[in-house]
Amino acid sequence: MLTIFKIAWRNLWRNKRRTLITTASVFFAVLLALVMRSMQLGSYDNMVKNAVSFYTGYIQVHKAGYWEDKSINETFEYTKSVEDEIKSEAGISSVTPRLESFALASSGNYTKGSAVIGTDPKKEAEFTQLNKNVTQGEYLKSRDKGILVGSKLAEYLRIKVGDSIVLYSQGYHGITAAGEYPVRGILDFPNPEMNKQTIYMSLSEAQYLFGAPNMLTSLAIMIDDPAELNEKVSDLKNKLGDQYEVMDWKEMMPELMQEIQADNAGGIVMLAILYVIIFFGILGTIMMMSMERKKEFAVMIAVGMRKVKLIAMMFFETIIIGLLGVIIGAIAGFPINLYFHFNPIHLSGRAAEAMEQFNVEPIIPFSMDPAYFLNQGIVVVIMTLMAFIFPLVFLIRFNVIKGMRN
Repeated sequence: MLTIFKIAWRNLWRNKRRTLITTASVFFAVLLALVMRSMQLGSYDNMVKNAVSFYTGYIQVHKAGYWEDKSINETFEYTKSVEDEIKSEAGISSVTPRLESFALASSGNYTKGSAVIGTDPKKEAEFTQLNKNVTQGEYLKSRDKGILVGSKLAEYLRIKVGDSIVLYSQGYHGITAAGEYPVRGILDFPNPEMNKQTIYMSLSEAQYLFGAPNMLTSLAIMIDDPAELNEKVSDLKNKLGDQYEVMDWKEMMPELMQEIQADNAGGIVMLAILYVIIFFGILGTIMMMSMERKKEFAVMIAVGMRKVKLIAMMFFETIIIGLLGVIIGAIAGFPINLYFHFNPIHLSGRAAEAMEQFNVEPIIPFSMDPAYFLNQGIVVVIMTLMAFIFPLVFLIRFNVIKGMRN
């Protein structure tokens, strides 16, 4: 078999042009598939990362029924036993308590509806790295009396660090919630929508404002391995019981999930069309390899070479060409994907607006998942093997006499 392999290798380089044409077909198939699919998967990863890391977390725990109308009346008592029960689950990296509601934010003649998020400043910094989004002023301290305001909201209200704004809302069980708060810092998020409406304050101050002492609307949870998401949700549901609802990010943001699924389906169709085109390109060159060598095959059989060995030789030739194309394509695609992984494409216009509607930063970083590189290579090798069916059938039905007369 080693001798057959050596003959196959030498055969490839007897006609360098033919070999290079066939290898180029495989090379472009791998390169185009890697770049196109890497861009698509990278954009999905960025969407999920934005949604999870900047706000929701992978999982949230609420009082049963809270998510349906998100009322502050559907809160639950913040007890250390609940948090400890969640943290006891292996693979959970952090848990952040929050009390969230809506309020009118007013400064002078300017008023705007805002999302008020009460949180533990230290835990929130570990969870979402909120402190790194402070561009002016300073971050909140524990039990701070001040607030952090989104940059666009601050512009609208004509306020800066050191100014005060009034928050007016309806608190727990219908009580009036109102207070004046100094602005400790200005936040600038990659997500434009959060810049337009978000206010952060310490958890204790939010509980006082809304008249909900020691109450929470949610516990946001980050996990170590996103692949274990479904397992963690199931385990937490069993641990916490029916009085709590445990939701993953897919349930909390179904629009984003549907957008990803719809776009992914379109990407798979486009990739399939690309594969079909490339497959026929590979098939055409392999057919050429077979048809133009009729006399060569006839002579080899006439001097005593069995068809089985001839088929094995063609198989090795096809495999070598496929592997050469895959390896060269992967080598060429790697630096392209690596560059755009660290230097993502920035979108503008309608494309950017569409992404911002889902609270996603309008950029497209490329994916560098090793499994993805491997999968694309396997697909192209399979296509090459499928193209080998033609020389296989051709050699099985090959007529030596006709071949000698070619």
